[in-house]
Amino acid sequence: MTGLSLPRRVLPLMLLAGPASGQEALRPVTPEAPEGAALVARLRAGGLVLFFRHADTRGEPCDSRYRIGDRAGQRNLAPEGRAQAVRIGARIAGLGIPVEEPVLAGPVFRARDTAELAFGAARVRVTDGLLADDHAGDRLGWVLAEHRRLFSEPVAPGGNRVLVGHRMPAIMVAGERIAGRAFPEGAALVIAPGGEGFAVLGILMLAPLPEGGFHACG
Repeated sequence: MTGLSLPRRVLPLMLLAGPASGQEALRPVTPEAPEGAALVARLRAGGLVLFFRHADTRGEPCDSRYRIGDRAGQRNLAPEGRAQAVRIGARIAGLGIPVEEPVLAGPVFRARDTAELAFGAARVRVTDGLLADDHAGDRLGWVLAEHRRLFSEPVAPGGNRVLVGHRMPAIMVAGERIAGRAFPEGAALVIAPGGEGFAVLGILMLAPLPEGGFHACG
């Protein structure tokens, strides 16, 4: 979904889960920017959550079916997205950001492939809790609860919980500060878990693509 407008079913969820109205939208930053360097410094200490939106899918056919395991019916990573995922993994290693294992990824192939290309398949565990909203069906409420849990549960110092999923469930849970064009493909929310809740500290873009980040599917 492009997310320039939100489905009506999302709005009540956002009112329940999102930050107070009027808070300024976040914008993605790179590690070279002062704000990005500060996020990287916090990540090096561990104890945070990195929620990645899957990598670039521009130019690929839109989802035509919504079945887990049906690669042909899903929107998949573009060649640029596959290369972007590899660069994300290399950048995390190069920046010295510790990763708690296993890395958790949703079962829709664009999320799973991003995780496996970035971190290696042996380090990834696939979980339905990180499903895309339009693949979740009548399990959407449970999927959103799983996102909240994974965003909120404490993480031990010395590692960071890494999740790879989709933009819309994150917006439903974290609110309108990450809606619109704030959260491109391949970007990561940097989240401080608080046990009973969480705070989004920023959006980190480790492997930006020129003119990239938003597909044309409705």
